[in-house]
Amino acid sequence: MRIVIGTKKELWYNKVMKDGFVKVATATPRIRVANTEFNARSIIDLMNRAEEKGVKVLVFPELSITGYTSGDLFFQEKLLDGAKRALSDIQKASKDKDMLIFVGYPHRSCSKLYNTAVVLNRGRILAVCAKKNIPNYGEFYEKRWFQSAPEENTTTQILGSDVPFGYKFIFTCKNMDNLRVAVEICEDLWVPNPPSVSHALAGATVIVNPSASDELVGKREYRKNLVISQSARLVSGYVYADTSFDESTSDMVFAGANLIAENGALLESSLYAHDSLMISELDVDKLSSERARMDTFPSICQGYSYIDFELLTSDTVLSRSFSPFPFVPNDDLERERRLEEILTLQALGLRKRIEHTNAKGSVIGLSGGLDSTLALLVCVKAYDMLSRDRKEIIGVTMPCFGTTKRTRSNAELLAKALKITFKQIDIKNSVERHLEDISHPVDLHDVTYENAQARERTQVLMDIANSTGSLVIGTGDLSELALGWATYNGDHMSMYGVNCGVPKTLVKHLVAYYAKNASEDVASVLLDVLATPVSPELLPAKNGKISQITEDIVGPYELHDFFLYYMVRQGFSPRKIFRLADKAFSSKYDRITIKKWLVTFVSRFFSQQFKRNCLPDGPKVGTLTLSPRSDWRMPSDADSSLWIEEAMNLEV
Repeated sequence: MRIVIGTKKELWYNKVMKDGFVKVATATPRIRVANTEFNARSIIDLMNRAEEKGVKVLVFPELSITGYTSGDLFFQEKLLDGAKRALSDIQKASKDKDMLIFVGYPHRSCSKLYNTAVVLNRGRILAVCAKKNIPNYGEFYEKRWFQSAPEENTTTQILGSDVPFGYKFIFTCKNMDNLRVAVEICEDLWVPNPPSVSHALAGATVIVNPSASDELVGKREYRKNLVISQSARLVSGYVYADTSFDESTSDMVFAGANLIAENGALLESSLYAHDSLMISELDVDKLSSERARMDTFPSICQGYSYIDFELLTSDTVLSRSFSPFPFVPNDDLERERRLEEILTLQALGLRKRIEHTNAKGSVIGLSGGLDSTLALLVCVKAYDMLSRDRKEIIGVTMPCFGTTKRTRSNAELLAKALKITFKQIDIKNSVERHLEDISHPVDLHDVTYENAQARERTQVLMDIANSTGSLVIGTGDLSELALGWATYNGDHMSMYGVNCGVPKTLVKHLVAYYAKNASEDVASVLLDVLATPVSPELLPAKNGKISQITEDIVGPYELHDFFLYYMVRQGFSPRKIFRLADKAFSSKYDRITIKKWLVTFVSRFFSQQFKRNCLPDGPKVGTLTLSPRSDWRMPSDADSSLWIEEAMNLEV
């Protein structure tokens, strides 16, 4: 059932908020228990302050108009009359507020009291939402005063008007399709089957919770985990507004423990909040997109009423931060735990493939660069798991026109330190003969010249693998796959690609982590590898130094990994990615530079899909892979016009 409050003539229209961000806030007002006039003034003051900050969804604590701890005063007509007058004042104050407001209120209907959240928008009461689960254990005695919400939505009279009453409501923003808000109240979250579950299945992308949760030793962490996990389970935003220590302290202490979470990520939290707002932004477009790809997230709308509201919208000023490295955890301990887990998953994937194929060995092309180094470390870990001799691993370095002494030396030193079999095969003569056979001048340094070297190296590796009964272990990483930075039927091909799920920004951390825990001889080589510029070394060196720097050609990998995460994992448009990248990298790159490489990324991502559609097997280790058998199915001839046009037209 859809309910429209007001007429079309009365609705406000404006441009839709860009990029799906909506500014939300918890509001913990100063209160005096049972002083409804004072409480109303505090609530209105926070409404005004929230308006100045651009807040669009504002949530006050449970029973904030009276105070949660009013006890048997809830039976007093004087308190209920005072609450009505206070609500009337709040309603009038909300008339010029471009917000959806939830305020805690003791509502009487048919001679029974209900613990409710009154929902306001532009001076209208959209609905009265009642608490479903009434606690009556421990320090809580709510059943003494309040009834549980009716099973089915109905209507009630409040301040002289008939309005919807119940708990199965979704408040839908007419000019922001993915902003769909529902409410559950305090204890509702703590039960085995919270109302927020059915709210989300009925379409709510944001759950708000007006709460009065007393503070106990250890409860803070439990509460935080509860809110975070619920937002993850429901793929939703969750806004939890708690009351403060202004409540009665006769038997309990409240601490303003406010929380804002989004799909398993804690955006903001507070403790001992008082007379304050806690603000963040929820990305409702991202939440809706994430649900759309989950076929285990059904739509069940039975018994729900959908109530339209309107917001005068504009660009949301972002206060939340976005990590420049979305694949890399910020916390040191969490990062190390994640790195160890990734190395283990890569090694387990390879271990299974070695066992299944009865491979007698593994062959890796060692360039002295990051990717081949990581692949070797994974291979060593897999062989150690199998209790097999590392000498069965054959590391092959194949110097040619662009190989420098530094990378050649690092490849050999690493092989020696890790005690694997090492081979050096100079392919210069083979490549020159091949170029002569196809009538290509050896001094013409074009794509043919470069790719001839990459394909010759792959041929050598494949033939060594055949002659020894071994597997060729691929070294290309996720970032290279996204950009198509690999030679088709050259380094693009292998028998098992252990790095296919690891982006370049994470490769560096994995090698550094291994170095931290390795012997001194291994660590010293790894640290020099980390300090070596990323290069395919396919053009002749200049004065013995690398002349072909990958990031000078295709752009910084840290930008491309950022683009990759938000375009493929989150499904964002170029405009939205540019906005977030500008915020994340503002201290390092200007807008012109970010736009330049974003255009490059989009163009290469589309044009190089044909390489990804025939990738060898390899393990998925994170939330994103480009395997055509897993996360990413895209036609090789998809037209990029929509994306390129938007990227090209970005204002810098």
